[in-house]
Amino acid sequence: MAEKELNLVEHLDELRKRLIISAAAFLIFLVLGLVYSKEIYVFFMGNLGYKLMVLGPSDIIMIYFHLASVIAVAGTIPVAAWQIWIFVKPALSSFERKVALAYIPALFFLFIGGMAFGYFFIFPNVMRFLIHLGNDLMTTSFTAEKYFSFLLNMTLPFGFAFELPLVLMFLTTLGIVNPYRIAKMRKYAYLILVIIASMISPPEFISHISVAIPLILIYEISVLLSIMVFKRKQKSLSGLQFEE
Repeated sequence: MAEKELNLVEHLDELRKRLIISAAAFLIFLVLGLVYSKEIYVFFMGNLGYKLMVLGPSDIIMIYFHLASVIAVAGTIPVAAWQIWIFVKPALSSFERKVALAYIPALFFLFIGGMAFGYFFIFPNVMRFLIHLGNDLMTTSFTAEKYFSFLLNMTLPFGFAFELPLVLMFLTTLGIVNPYRIAKMRKYAYLILVIIASMISPPEFISHISVAIPLILIYEISVLLSIMVFKRKQKSLSGLQFEE
């Protein structure tokens, strides 16, 4: 009993260490984001063509913090994944360790790819449509807070959504997830994704569809890739049994 309690304490200490390292990485990237906040601001301004307004002095620092937080999240993802891998490594087989290690850099690149997809495809199309709605009736002018809030709502969810295929493939490799069961839950998944799309996009139908369709496609791609991994795993297991 005492030995089990000792092992539990050691595991908790190890987990605390990994969480502290991940939190420290987040803070470091957050500081870097704040240092380069002006450059990040200019980049995300895109081709808007005019300066944004602020309604108070505190809005400026809040916008810088929001932009720096995005950089911090992106930079912390591979660090946190590496810490998780170190924590669970003793419980994994040699094959599972190699697979998990190979997925770590992909998490970062998929997050950046999802953000890029939202920024270069979803955001400008939805933005153009919404501006066109009131083009002849009102003067278009945005506050910085509203503009960047809208921008992050259109990009950040896709950063996380693009990681879904990799997560499902990894969980399938470990035998935790059965993709055929996930496929049977398709109608519930669609409903959840549509609800998510309606929550993160502006309150009108075209924006909901523009966000919901890519999310549903990502879900289907995730299931398809997971099924491929599952079949390959089953084939490998059957091959091993045949050799025995």
